[in-house]
Amino acid sequence: MKFSCYRDNILKAINSVVKGVASKTTMPILEGILIQTNDNDIKLTTYDLEIGIEYIMECDVKEQGSTVVNAIMFSEIIRKLPDTEISISINDKNLLEIECEGSLYKLATMNPEEFPELPKIEVENSIEIEQNNLKNMIRRTIFAVSSEESRPIFTGCLFEIKENRLNLVAVDGFRLALRSTVLDNQTNDFSAVIPGKTLNEVNKILSDSFEPVKIGVSKNQALFELDNCKIVTRILDGEFLNYKSVIPSNWETRVRVNKNNIQNCFERISLISSSSIEKEKKYPVKVSVEIGKIVISCTNQTGEAKEEIFVSTEGKNLEAGFNPKYFLDSLKAIDDEEVFIEFGTKISPCIVKSVENNDYTYMILPIRLKD
Repeated sequence: MKFSCYRDNILKAINSVVKGVASKTTMPILEGILIQTNDNDIKLTTYDLEIGIEYIMECDVKEQGSTVVNAIMFSEIIRKLPDTEISISINDKNLLEIECEGSLYKLATMNPEEFPELPKIEVENSIEIEQNNLKNMIRRTIFAVSSEESRPIFTGCLFEIKENRLNLVAVDGFRLALRSTVLDNQTNDFSAVIPGKTLNEVNKILSDSFEPVKIGVSKNQALFELDNCKIVTRILDGEFLNYKSVIPSNWETRVRVNKNNIQNCFERISLISSSSIEKEKKYPVKVSVEIGKIVISCTNQTGEAKEEIFVSTEGKNLEAGFNPKYFLDSLKAIDDEEVFIEFGTKISPCIVKSVENNDYTYMILPIRLKD
């Protein structure tokens, strides 16, 4: 095997696949990158048995072949080389040689025949969506995916296609994030729960372009295809939350507020809320809605904080407690200038939604306040 390419080109390929490398494994082969040559390009592949990533890049192939090399060592060497042409080959001792100007590195390799094949997916349903649109939707929901392995289904994000609309839903038991978009092409209704870990990596590979990404699903696998990159992942088993049944359809108190104003208030209040001397204790902020204003406050051993914002209000006065981080995560995911914040009772979920459209809904559960 022998080929040459520019440092920046292969570094982009490495950065795209390296997140498919296993970090903790008893199989050293899974810590490697499989490199395979074709006529005028090479294919880099990584696979940790949950997520597999392939990337094809054009280069000057002089001799055909394949090998597996440790991903971390290979990527760090390439990263630190000058931005010029690099020659990569296998020598007669089966070492991978990396040559660039006056530099020469030799790395041990592994048998490519031992590298596990990526699952072959027979796509049953698929959609196409612009990369920038999907990137935006993932970024604005992924924060609400659960990290608790005790409920594996909530460690993923629901992709639901219904009536030609894509809904992304994430929930962790304390909050819910929902983003929607209308698809350009007619497609069948279907749904799949994609692991949050996979979506984090997909989001890093997606560009801010209008180029399409194709998402296909089979019974237990999903496939993302974009540009010259392919990502394969398992689909999480289990029944996802019936999210429509838990989002309140009515409110008793509603506030219309400038998004940046209330976000800034929560950020300042969080300085007191999160600085408790008793680090293990969680101190909620108190949200009080009165006619024409909303008051956000917090008291603990560190001190006290209180903020007032004059807003448009409807319905009853209300007082409830919330984790400020959950409010902040939702507000940071919103571009709108103004939002509605809707409350039921002091123990009912709170809803943050758009004033003008139904593209998103964020739901936050309250925390009981001490009397």
